[in-house]
Amino acid sequence: MQDKITQLFKAIADPTRREIFHALVITGSALSISQISNQFDISRQGITKHIKTLEDAGLIRLDNKGRERFCYANAKPLKELNTWMKFYEQFWNDSLDNLGSYLDNKPS
Repeated sequence: MQDKITQLFKAIADPTRREIFHALVITGSALSISQISNQFDISRQGITKHIKTLEDAGLIRLDNKGRERFCYANAKPLKELNTWMKFYEQFWNDSLDNLGSYLDNKPS
């Protein structure tokens, strides 16, 4: 499980990858690598590397149609990340509640 979480964090750590993923989610359909690379001031090769990282994390799926490669968003892996983060959210909520109780009961 940790390996998958690490891949997801790596994928969303970069702002360009987040923008690529966001564009695919907002579009609601596939975009070609050419369409994606036209939206950024980096080389097509650079975009392809970002897409590979997103694909490795399971956040996008690639499909070949003729000579073009199309990318589809897959937000399902983010549920796994959300579950992982909820554990720590609960940890911090409990810790802050305990600190609040301690401070409320501390003699002045």
